[in-house]
Amino acid sequence: MKLTAKLLTAAALLTASATAMAHSGHAEGGFTSGLLHPMLGLDHLLAMAAIGFWSVRQSKHMKNATPAFVIGGMILGATLAWGGLTLPGVETGITFSVLVAGILIATLAKLPTAVGGTLVGAFMLFHGFAHGAEMPAGATLAAYLAGFSIATLAITCAGRGLGSLMLNADSRFSRGVGGVLAVAGAYLAAA
Repeated sequence: MKLTAKLLTAAALLTASATAMAHSGHAEGGFTSGLLHPMLGLDHLLAMAAIGFWSVRQSKHMKNATPAFVIGGMILGATLAWGGLTLPGVETGITFSVLVAGILIATLAKLPTAVGGTLVGAFMLFHGFAHGAEMPAGATLAAYLAGFSIATLAITCAGRGLGSLMLNADSRFSRGVGGVLAVAGAYLAAA
């Protein structure tokens, strides 16, 4: 199968999940709920995959540190929610993360590690807050945290894998993926 066909298939599968937005009912239980939350929400799925995709073109240090920035922001956000604090604009921050990540990919932007890491951490702070705030009653905190951490890393790594496949391809493909993500982020923000 040609690279273009593989990429189109992957994009179709990602957009097919649009009917399953996060922030609704999840299976009861800590680990399973945590694992499913990032995978069942198009906003979470796209943002995490996009950050992984974008990280491939960054400096070696930023590329290697991206998973730590992602998990660090997620855990900090969840901890804020579990601590009873409020974070205004959570849904806006989540959809904005998809939009901006798409723009970063479309423009092939390279950011210094301090700037890129701060941006990724801030994006994931919103995602983590949503995950923490929506932990099912009776779920074990450690199991839920483990579940959404594993899912988050898996989605980010899948994005990195796709980004690596496209690294040596014509940059128009990456720009196109970024454009689609930016449009998806704008659509989610308007919905």
